[in-house]
Amino acid sequence: MKTDTFRMVAKTFQGLEDVLRDELIDLGAENVEIGNRMVSFEGDNSILYKANLCCRTALRILKPIVMFNAANTDELYDYLRDLDWEEFMSAKSTFSVDSTVYGDDFSHSKFVTYRVKDAIVDHFRDKDGERPSIRLEGADIQLNVHIAGDRVTVSLDSSGEPLYKRGYRVAQTDAPINEVLAAGIILKTGWRGHSDFLDPMCGSGTFLIEAALIAANINPGIYRENFAFEKWNDFDKDLFEEIYNDDSEEKDFNYKIFGGDIDPEAISVARKNIKSAHVEEMIDLSCQPLTEWQADTAEGIIITNPPYGERLRPMNLNNLYREIGSTLKNNFQGWHAWIIGYQDEQMKEIGLKPSVKIPLYNGNLECTLREYVMFDGAYSQFRAEGGSVASEAAEKRKAEGPRKVRHISDDDWKKESKRFNRDHGMKDKPHSHQKGRNERDDRNQKQRDFFKSREDRFEDLPSFNEDRRQFKPEKRQFKEDRGSFREDRGSFREARKPYKKEDRSFNRTSTYTPGNSKGPRISKDSETVVNPVHLRKRKNKPFNPGK
Repeated sequence: MKTDTFRMVAKTFQGLEDVLRDELIDLGAENVEIGNRMVSFEGDNSILYKANLCCRTALRILKPIVMFNAANTDELYDYLRDLDWEEFMSAKSTFSVDSTVYGDDFSHSKFVTYRVKDAIVDHFRDKDGERPSIRLEGADIQLNVHIAGDRVTVSLDSSGEPLYKRGYRVAQTDAPINEVLAAGIILKTGWRGHSDFLDPMCGSGTFLIEAALIAANINPGIYRENFAFEKWNDFDKDLFEEIYNDDSEEKDFNYKIFGGDIDPEAISVARKNIKSAHVEEMIDLSCQPLTEWQADTAEGIIITNPPYGERLRPMNLNNLYREIGSTLKNNFQGWHAWIIGYQDEQMKEIGLKPSVKIPLYNGNLECTLREYVMFDGAYSQFRAEGGSVASEAAEKRKAEGPRKVRHISDDDWKKESKRFNRDHGMKDKPHSHQKGRNERDDRNQKQRDFFKSREDRFEDLPSFNEDRRQFKPEKRQFKEDRGSFREDRGSFREARKPYKKEDRSFNRTSTYTPGNSKGPRISKDSETVVNPVHLRKRKNKPFNPGK
């Protein structure tokens, strides 16, 4: 926090790094570099706020505060205990720690979390006699610790809850697709609202809602009630309010988004989420099977996520994929279809030649996003007439070549961490305070012993099995007493007050309801929205989605 411009890291899913990079560049970020499931960049507080509010493919935005090398948890503790934590928090603050570790020297992320927590608490306790409190949710300061080998990066988490939690989802079906992944898939296709859009297996409506936000260029973060950076010491409320209320980049959508599902319950869930997002005027929903869909226009795009057979198990999965292929071929000439699938055997049942295959992860499943370009007649005749299944998006990816990921050597890392710490007013190697350290040795050793492997711990108990008393079920005497216990429960049930839903005093009308000129709206009689964190005002203009 020493300079106006600082380094940040945006986390994302593997395979979406290039999309996130483009988003950050469009926001005005500088020195943007792609990594593995992350993109690093530089900017000021304005870029930090915009990245949280506007990025569709970011999971969270981190602000590194210190970088150093540590060979073990003791060195980690010593370094962080001597850090000047007063710059970020006080003894009266609450904080949380989330750790991610890769390497042999740091094998337990929870133990790393405990050691970081101890270092911060001991820093304040030794200095002021007071200690900050731990809070798992809603802490004033949320820290992220990333350790790869012996490289340690400690960051402030500016987002709080992951950014895929947009705030519009009020219901869901089984196995809904992640909002960030859905938005990333749409952006990868190159669709920006220039044609009709269809998801014939929409489930809870995530693709439909994200498509509406993209088409109207509505910031996905406007639905959220808060961000973690709003509790920081340097939070600029006026600047954030200006960014939050800026709808100058929003635009009209001149086409239509269609969604459907064969399950009436899924349609009901999707309708609730669409209404919660206030984009129902942009989306048409219908309950009908896949085979009944027909193209109403010469061009359009289909993006869908059919069942994989992992959590959702249709009666005949192969037959479903054959129906997808026949429906696309017969009913959607001139359209482009993008399908994310898991098993190659299932995708082959579609019976069409994909123009491009993009590896993506859907949760823990290694999937593939495939594009199918629909044309009339046989493929050989289509090619003979000069046709190609390669889309503009595929040609662009081919021209860009393989994704470049920055890798730095150990020496370069040490130089970079020293320069980073110097530029941010951090000491390269904080001096070690001996005060209070001897008293903590026993406690630290107990913590290390606790996190020993299960096998090692049981090796310390060689006579465990021999010393156990033999269990004899015939000695248990509780059966006769259970009758009286059941009789006593009758009086407990009689004493309970009947639950009456109408007695609840919760008022849904007071919940956060953002407004927007081209998408999310507030009622005409309301011009101010009161947020639980602070007052936010949204402009109240008429909404004309089909203009």
